[in-house]
Amino acid sequence: MTDRPASWRMPTPKQMEKLATLLDRKGRPKSGGLAPDANLPQEYWQALLDDPHAERAPGSSVRRLRLSEMPPHLLRLSCRRCGRTVEIQKADAVRLYGSEAIWRDVGQRLLDNTCSQRTGRHEEDGCWPQFE
Repeated sequence: MTDRPASWRMPTPKQMEKLATLLDRKGRPKSGGLAPDANLPQEYWQALLDDPHAERAPGSSVRRLRLSEMPPHLLRLSCRRCGRTVEIQKADAVRLYGSEAIWRDVGQRLLDNTCSQRTGRHEEDGCWPQFE
């Protein structure tokens, strides 16, 4: 441990004035970035949509399928939080939720109906589905 005061880290007023004059001579950057509440440019959103890796997330294609498009007759999903696994036959899921229901929504409802992880806070409640 040293006995030096914390002021040794701070530039002196003379040094700060010198730095300010150097910045004024060089000029300030022309674009300072976006404000926190500003809309992102259209090119940014288009780049996200055109990204070929966006569709390759694990289970992303299965999550978006409708029940009528699902190939297996036994649908299974598990919770990443509590480790529970829920299975339902495709025929039962179609009977309960309709053939046009999306598997992601059906799976989330199945886990939420039997969830044991209740804390009382909306952000923390519920299970985290992992589609297989």
